[in-house]
Formats: sequence, C-alpha cells, structure tokens
Amino acid sequence: MPRLVGDDGMTTTEYAIGTVVAAAFAAVLYAVVSSDEVVDALTGLVQDALAVDF
Repeated sequence: MPRLVGDDGMTTTEYAIGTVVAAAFAAVLYAVVSSDEVVDALTGLVQDALAVDF
C-alpha cells in the first residue's frame, strides 16, 4: 500500500477556511457596529468630544 507524502492542497484549504471565517466575523462586526444603539453611542461620544471648551 503506497504512503501519501506531503500535504498538497492543505494550505489552499486553510486559506479558504480562514477567508470564510474572516468574512463571517466582518459581517457580525458590521451588524453590531451599525446597530442603532452603537451608532447613537458613538454619535454622542463624538458630539461630547467636540463640545469640550479648551
């Protein structure tokens, strides 16, 4: 019985899985950041920072 040598194609699979995971994480992050609560909080933070007198 011949033995298989090497991991040909393994790096391509790893890159594909990593790309899918990164895209899924980006989609979740976008959903969180674009939610009304986060947008309101960030808007309030920026407005408070701009309203500071120096």
